[in-house]
Amino acid sequence: MKDKRRLSGILLHPTSLPSPYGIGDLGEAAYKFVDFLATAGQHLWQILPLTHTGYGDSPYQSFSAFAGQPLLISPSGLKRLGLVGDKDLEGCPASDDERVDYGTLIPWKQHILEAAYREFCRDDYDNQKLKEGFSRFVQEQGCWLNDYALFMACKERNEGRSWLEWEDQYRNPTEDIKDRLRGRLAQTIGFYQFTQFLFFDEWMRLKEYANQKDIRIIGDIPIFVSMDSADVWASQHLFQLDSNGYPLKVAGVPPDYFSATGQLWGNPLYAWDAHKEEGFAWWISRIRHQLDVLDILRIDHFRGFEAYWSVEYGEKTAINGQWVQAPGYELFNAIQNALGDDLPIIAEDLGIITDEVNALREHFHFPGMKVLQFAFDSTLESSYLPHQFTSPDCVCYTGTHDNDTTSGWYQHLPPDCQEKVRRYTCCKDAPQIGRCLIRTCLGSIARYSIFPLQDLLGYGSTARMNIPGTASDNWSWRFKKDALSPSLAEELKELTLLYGRG
Repeated sequence: MKDKRRLSGILLHPTSLPSPYGIGDLGEAAYKFVDFLATAGQHLWQILPLTHTGYGDSPYQSFSAFAGQPLLISPSGLKRLGLVGDKDLEGCPASDDERVDYGTLIPWKQHILEAAYREFCRDDYDNQKLKEGFSRFVQEQGCWLNDYALFMACKERNEGRSWLEWEDQYRNPTEDIKDRLRGRLAQTIGFYQFTQFLFFDEWMRLKEYANQKDIRIIGDIPIFVSMDSADVWASQHLFQLDSNGYPLKVAGVPPDYFSATGQLWGNPLYAWDAHKEEGFAWWISRIRHQLDVLDILRIDHFRGFEAYWSVEYGEKTAINGQWVQAPGYELFNAIQNALGDDLPIIAEDLGIITDEVNALREHFHFPGMKVLQFAFDSTLESSYLPHQFTSPDCVCYTGTHDNDTTSGWYQHLPPDCQEKVRRYTCCKDAPQIGRCLIRTCLGSIARYSIFPLQDLLGYGSTARMNIPGTASDNWSWRFKKDALSPSLAEELKELTLLYGRG
């Protein structure tokens, strides 16, 4: 990456922002968080995937690799545009300001967005600038938007069921049938196009505001896509599927730090030969789209581009799988030829990493990740200890969205490991362990230093974002609006400057 400054920042997904509407969104609180980052001397804001989540509400399982998350659209923003009124916003199920209740929130948010679209379609709605922006968006983003909107309209017509359960005319339509469906479902298709326009319009305004304050957005994409997605439905030949559309093999990882039985993600695997035949066009389009809406892109499970864990469809765990080679060099050469050599990509290289994976990452000059929590699993030496870092071309984290908060993690360490953490970080007060690990992170030679907001605030395990391998009670944590004080910003700024960041 071109910017060689020592920078630091905070990991926080927008859903975790405070809001009176049950979930963080791209409205006022997002701008205030950017202001906090700027005041605190931070130049990086890392988020999770921004895509339209599906079953389980995980940002790593989405209905599209391209479409934005409608739940992040700000109701206050809709009101300012004259698309909804106070009466429309009544009855918001926002009973808990520290958790997102997706079960009650999603239907309410859908109702609000549908009301906004009805108002937009009225003959007397006179915001001509918004109408022109929508028309331009539909035209410019058609390469992914058309299939996504049709997929969502068909999904709605089929009562939300997975596309594998649809009737034949919806399940694997020819281009002629797609055209007829577009005519039959035009109103619903228009709605999903409009929500995407609203999302990206809000997002790009927020990103511009952050960039003006010298804050760069680090986004995130999973290497694989969801089975129940527009991507798989519309391009079935690009995935390892049988003649009925069911996956032959699925993705996961073998037993590791997070799970004794591995993680069975269930995502369909890529048919890499088909991608090669098309010059990796789908991947080039995906990366281009992400770099249009982000400043830096973290690719989750980068090791899968060298070899991926392939599990027979129907297996109950990820134990019985095998490593299969992937065309990583060919893929990233094609992406570089299309988008340029110096791609702002961070490679998530955690887990079982081989010399071949490191060689692939280093060949394309993608910085990897160093997670400090991993350094203290035992009292032995570890490559995750800062004194073992061999190059500044990496990103140092206290923990990630998949880890417990540093405070919660520390409480569950064996006593001898706790002692090593205290001695290494010069921490004399256990409740301050999160802040002490942040100091260690900032002081490392890593070019970028990033820490979850939970660690800065000293929160325990109840503020954890995700527990890998579990399907419920994840992705819902939020912080309260009074948690970020001017004194906290000043303290973080002083610490950041002390270690030459910014």
